[in-house]
Amino acid sequence: MRVVILSSSLYSETACAMAVRMAKLGQIPAGALALSTLNRGTLVRKLGQLGVGEVARYARAKLIPHSGNGQALNPSLEPWLKLEGGMFRSLREVAAFYEFPVAVCDDQNSSDSIARLKEWSPDLIIFAGGNVLRRQLLAVPRLGVLNVHLGLLPEVRGMSSPEWSLLNRIPIGITIHYMDAGIDTGPVLQKSEFPDVAQCESLIDLRSRLVAFGAERVGSVVEGLIRGTMFATPQSAPDPDPDPDKDRQFFVMHEWLQARAAERLVATRRVAVAGPVHM
Repeated sequence: MRVVILSSSLYSETACAMAVRMAKLGQIPAGALALSTLNRGTLVRKLGQLGVGEVARYARAKLIPHSGNGQALNPSLEPWLKLEGGMFRSLREVAAFYEFPVAVCDDQNSSDSIARLKEWSPDLIIFAGGNVLRRQLLAVPRLGVLNVHLGLLPEVRGMSSPEWSLLNRIPIGITIHYMDAGIDTGPVLQKSEFPDVAQCESLIDLRSRLVAFGAERVGSVVEGLIRGTMFATPQSAPDPDPDPDKDRQFFVMHEWLQARAAERLVATRRVAVAGPVHM
């Protein structure tokens, strides 16, 4: 299986973890294509998802010289980022260790990027961040482009999925699916509810754990594809008389609503500690 990683940055911990995950499964990436560091689109997206404080922390981490020690921005990814005597800090470090090529671009959909991807002849592309992908790129890999969506599809499409799931009392989880031209509308390979919501101390902690949970589950999906035991299922067709509370696309969440979602998470923790109330 020839696997390629798409990344929002050379310093994306998610992309590094995905590459290590694949390598440890015996599927060393055929290549990785990353957007240039501090790409404007990436920062704008993270600003909407995480807020000014977290984006400032993210940007500082990208600008400070990297060393092979210290802690990860996402502690939940450390099991894949650790190596003897330090920690992987960039895709270039992972690539040097496992011996695969890395390229940097300003647009993953550009003709140069498409040409580079075709040179690597991927069976599968794993999307670990970057641009909104166009049809020409989606058509490059033999099997398709995998995405780990931090919500259950089709109930929660779009952005800020963990927070919208909390507000709408939809189970927290991840969906691994093939990407298509729509927004989180592609065929589903695996849906998994997240079992440790009550252990999460904040929305950032919840999102961080979900990212690591997704990286773990991607491994089982890729193994299933290799064995021929994993098959994609189309998402349900639009209902001619849809329920307005189902199958909606969500967008960036206002800070006031983020605070309400955080309260729901705290309430979930309290219920888990206190146990169910018997009437």
